[in-house]
Amino acid sequence: MNFHFRTLGCKVNQYETQAMKEAIIKLGHTADESSDADAVIINSCTVTAESDRKTRQLLNRARKDSPGAVIVLTGCMVQAFPEKARDLKEADIIIGNRDACAVINAVNCYNDSKIFKVDEHKTGDGYTGLTITGFSERTRAFMKIEDGCNRYCSYCIIPKARGFVRSRSLESIKSEAEALANNGYIEIVLVGINLSSYGLGTGLSLCDAVDAVCSVSGVKRVRLGSLEPDCITDETLLRLAKQEKFCPQFHLSLQSGCDETLKRMNRRYDTAFYYDLVRRIRSVFDNASITTDIMVGFAGETDEEFAESVDFVKKIRFARAHIFAYSRRAGTVADGLPNQVTNAVKRRRAGAMALAAKQSEKDFLNSQVGGVFPVLFETEKNGVNEGYTPNYTRVCVKAPSDLKGQIFNVRITGAFDDYVIGEIV
Repeated sequence: MNFHFRTLGCKVNQYETQAMKEAIIKLGHTADESSDADAVIINSCTVTAESDRKTRQLLNRARKDSPGAVIVLTGCMVQAFPEKARDLKEADIIIGNRDACAVINAVNCYNDSKIFKVDEHKTGDGYTGLTITGFSERTRAFMKIEDGCNRYCSYCIIPKARGFVRSRSLESIKSEAEALANNGYIEIVLVGINLSSYGLGTGLSLCDAVDAVCSVSGVKRVRLGSLEPDCITDETLLRLAKQEKFCPQFHLSLQSGCDETLKRMNRRYDTAFYYDLVRRIRSVFDNASITTDIMVGFAGETDEEFAESVDFVKKIRFARAHIFAYSRRAGTVADGLPNQVTNAVKRRRAGAMALAAKQSEKDFLNSQVGGVFPVLFETEKNGVNEGYTPNYTRVCVKAPSDLKGQIFNVRITGAFDDYVIGEIV
């Protein structure tokens, strides 16, 4: 059979799709997008209502483009809202995300009778999952080391979709890092649903996972995905700083720069803590970048609260920020909160916040000019090679050859809206 894969959502979903793809190929099937599909696997996201709409759209498109194919729906949307998923007639197989192996088994067992299987996440579940040896069309490889979240932010459905925190063993992490390194991947990005909680209840910590990957000789860089601010201690920072391979980019999820809004979100820190954490990071790591996610228009957010949030964003001086409007999510506490903000106000606030964040990004990029940094190049087009520094600054360099997959020192000579230019030294 020839499989097509469609993925919505986060880096964890992207990893899981890659793992399913490799498992399918090991069974003797193909995953060739240039050929007609015998089966289409859609890995869904459900972080917003818009995510669910995109899932339904992908299902309809898959049925239209591949009318004779077996259509498989899996992922977070299925797990969080199983009854809604059951009603989607376009899908032949509907499987939850508790165990990716179940998806592969269901495809192998399919005999024209609809399959629906969604097992609930349970307390005490261990980490399960397929593994990877590569990452399609990428220079960096994502590695999932943790699943689940115990935090229950008031706006978030993900604990329902992903269950409780489960951590991957150090032996499995190191083994996969070795396989990736053997296949030429020199930068690995550790990801999870709540990455900061890696090791919870096991006596391990995120630093142990970083150390395990850094111990692999072929790996030259290790980067972290999104982090919860209140989980990062001074001990964590000092241990990470000892690893020469660690990339000093910290994606610290902010969500709001207003304490009252953070309380309604059920976030576990305030702006004073966040500001001090950023200060501590910058004192430990030279030229660290701080990136983030910022939500606008959360339930009850007043003009005054929004103004506080904008001022705080300016104060932090983020290298980059993802701005998005709050989306009501059925099944969450925030969906029932009073004083919901109108879409028009959300759009206006998103625009204003984006302007503040963009100015911070420009200031950060200008601060890189004159420095010399190692750049891992990822793409080449028309003589221009593009890659990233350890702190995830996007760099463009003119060169006579394709530098993809190689690291060169680059002197930064100029800055633009979202990237810098330089010359190899």
